[in-house]
Amino acid sequence: QSSCCENSFPGGAAPLVKAREGVYSLELWHGPTAAFKDFALSIMPRLLTASLRKLGESRTALILVATSGDTGKAALEGYRDVDGIKIKVFYPVDGVSKVQKLQMATQTGNNVDVCAIRGNFDDAQTGVKKIFSDNEIAEELNSQGYFLSSANSINWGRLAPQIVYYFSAYCDLLTNNKIKFGDIVDYCVPTGNFGNILAGFIAKKMGLPVGKLICASNTNNILTDFLRTGVYDRNRKFHTTISPSMDILISSNLERLLYFVAGSGVVVNCMKSLADTGAYSIAEDILERINSDFCGYYADEAATTETIGNVYENHSYLCDPHTAVGMHCADLYMDSHNSNNLVVLSTASPYKFASSVYNALTKCKAPEGYEALTALSDLTSTPISTPLAGLDKRTVRFERVCDPEQMAEDMFEHLND
Repeated sequence: QSSCCENSFPGGAAPLVKAREGVYSLELWHGPTAAFKDFALSIMPRLLTASLRKLGESRTALILVATSGDTGKAALEGYRDVDGIKIKVFYPVDGVSKVQKLQMATQTGNNVDVCAIRGNFDDAQTGVKKIFSDNEIAEELNSQGYFLSSANSINWGRLAPQIVYYFSAYCDLLTNNKIKFGDIVDYCVPTGNFGNILAGFIAKKMGLPVGKLICASNTNNILTDFLRTGVYDRNRKFHTTISPSMDILISSNLERLLYFVAGSGVVVNCMKSLADTGAYSIAEDILERINSDFCGYYADEAATTETIGNVYENHSYLCDPHTAVGMHCADLYMDSHNSNNLVVLSTASPYKFASSVYNALTKCKAPEGYEALTALSDLTSTPISTPLAGLDKRTVRFERVCDPEQMAEDMFEHLND
């Protein structure tokens, strides 16, 4: 509905900023929670409530979310106090930044609930999927007047709105006379769960002149390996990094790409192998089809930190660790390819990861807690992102921690709080 779009996306919501010659940063973090997830999660509640009204649904929708940091807060803010909806968020207790944790722990709203888990994002995501696939849980929820829905990118309503800003970036390049209509533009996307970059793939299928979709990974470079070898193997060490939203070893949207290029039979076989052995491989011809659109690079912790410093020192551009991964991988790509117009998707405000950014710029440990944001602002003479200003003054509401196997129990226990 046009009204949903008009109320969700104000003008200038995704500015395209020149980072250096030939490289542009598409800043997707000017929404209510300072992260790119705001684009989908601002419109999703409006679309859902409109759909429920059309269907005459009388039950309450229970939005169940696993988050590696950004989705949780964006979903909580988007669904806050929306009639006919409750939202429950699980996040890894030690797998998000201090700012992300404080954002979720201080969330306001009468229909929201948050619980940390002892484990990583994959544990949280697996736990949520188990709840969705449990018929007994569905029946018990129905008896209490609820049904489950998701704000994770397993929900198509999360992916569809993200297609829009690929077109927006292209139109901005046209408007600013940086390209001519029909010119090819490459997009470099910091990638964890593969949803954001998959939206770019769909934009290309819709006709947008996209060259390569550069999958930028951090030390958890399972996607880089897959794009180079055709083997997806999660049987590896899990790394907790300064770009936590990418600390993922099960990229659930990759199966959607496999469906597009190879069909449902291949997806079924690959997902069964992943569940049984933790790995799968694809045929060489399928990999070739994927690589006609995608390529993969990664940045380890040292490269990420160095890039934050270099980009700021050489180009006066302040970026968060996820964007820095994208900038580093863009450099690697441009070293070996002729790319005159490359857009890096900047997925979060540097102030969401102020401690890491401050450390990268000064080589000194940042002050604790919210003081890191103030220190970064003083150091760079830049304003703290509006959604994060005063975060330290907000009341902490949610401090619970549970084991992954207790997620369903915690959900029911606090369903009617």
